[in-house]
Amino acid sequence: MNGATTTALRAARIHGLAPEVSVPAYDRTRIRTGIVHFGVGGFHRAHQAMYIDRLLEQGGATDWGICGVGVLPADRRMRDVLAAQDGLYTLSVTEPDGTWRTRVIGSIIEYLYAPDDPEAVIEKLADPAIRIVSLTITEGGYNFSATTGEFDAADPAIRADLASGGLPHTVFGLVTEALVRRRARGITPFTIMSCDNIEGNGHIARATFGAFARLRDRELGDWVEHAVRFPSSMVDRITPVTSPDASAELSRRYGLEDRWPVVTEPYTQWVLEDSFTLGRPDFDAVGVQLVADVAPYELMKLRLLNASHQALAYLGYLSGYRLVHEAAQDPDFRRFLLRYMDREATPTLRPVPGVDLDRYKHTLIERFSNPAIGDTIARLCAESSDRIPKWLLPVIRQQLDTRDGSGEIDCAATIVAGWARYAEGIDEHGEPIEVIDRLRDQLTPLARRQRDDPTAFLSNRTVFGDLIDRPRFLDAYVTSLRALHARGARATVAELARDERQ
Repeated sequence: MNGATTTALRAARIHGLAPEVSVPAYDRTRIRTGIVHFGVGGFHRAHQAMYIDRLLEQGGATDWGICGVGVLPADRRMRDVLAAQDGLYTLSVTEPDGTWRTRVIGSIIEYLYAPDDPEAVIEKLADPAIRIVSLTITEGGYNFSATTGEFDAADPAIRADLASGGLPHTVFGLVTEALVRRRARGITPFTIMSCDNIEGNGHIARATFGAFARLRDRELGDWVEHAVRFPSSMVDRITPVTSPDASAELSRRYGLEDRWPVVTEPYTQWVLEDSFTLGRPDFDAVGVQLVADVAPYELMKLRLLNASHQALAYLGYLSGYRLVHEAAQDPDFRRFLLRYMDREATPTLRPVPGVDLDRYKHTLIERFSNPAIGDTIARLCAESSDRIPKWLLPVIRQQLDTRDGSGEIDCAATIVAGWARYAEGIDEHGEPIEVIDRLRDQLTPLARRQRDDPTAFLSNRTVFGDLIDRPRFLDAYVTSLRALHARGARATVAELARDERQ
């Protein structure tokens, strides 16, 4: 398509696109909104919105269209892009051999930007047609301490929402106000469905929304926790931040202009607790696993996939890699990951019905190694203080607490030490590292003290709790940190990888 005129993505033009691009066969004008989703980003559009699109293509789910909602300043761009493209976007699945399979997704039929009109968002949520409110607001969006589990009532945005006389602006305030109105109008509460990578995400959502409601009114908080359902879920599809190359590739391959496309891997999984107040789409018809207990699948994903991503992140960056597949294709990193997964993470898992764990672990490494995804190490390194405490530290604690005290932690301790070394903000060649973390101003000064005081980074108990008081972890961590300073990340990983071969 080089040199050809590109076609901007709009509803009126989709049937004139290149024949290789799959487009909705269903009539989008007949779809009614049944789901409001907070946090329309790449993952939501590669995952939940894709599943609804599949149902629509089968001729069902016409009352389960999605209304996206943004609450953050960065969401303005999504508002503008979806408005310009009639809610449409492209989802491209990229195979390791470079093959692209591209589809226009039509399941998002509305988008509201809360700062423009919070009242409109609240009334949309209060509409009886809305039966599910779903969330991908990131780990940090739930406003709770990973160490204590307590909701942060002192957060300025939360305090502002709780002040009388004004409309709310946070997801907690908007959703709670809508629930209050539904209750007053005799409308059954919607289900709140978390799709974020947090262990027990449904329980966390129940606790945090209940805590906010209780701050507003004690009885209201009790009602929210008991009347609203919060199904847990495990979601899995590697979806990197969209790069400018993705738009350029769409133009080159298909002559198509999409201002915010999504590129993802072939693999997708969604395990969902079947607990809804007002029904749900026929998710199982499109491959969603509806189960009574999500926890075993959730732990498997968080402690194998997400924690392994953290292993590739800091140690990979310090070793000179900038793309995930480059680090994952390194034989030493592959063996390091397998050692961590086999000997440290797997012993902490519950039996996972229907899953061959050995096959799953090897599949993960192959997924990480897919060069067509182009996932960046920098993406994995961001917001570590939200991720490490939820994905990796529980593995360490459980291994430390084994009955005979022999649970291995060497790889996990090295990953934490890799984060501490990365948080210094200077790489092994003296070049600056841009540390992106909400606690950067607290953690980087601690990291820069650790050559003289190797336990300094662990002294932040908000992140690490009592791990600084656990001698076996402290020994393993300090040993790894000193190795990283003395020999570098690549040699440190290689030494642990050699032990996996034995």
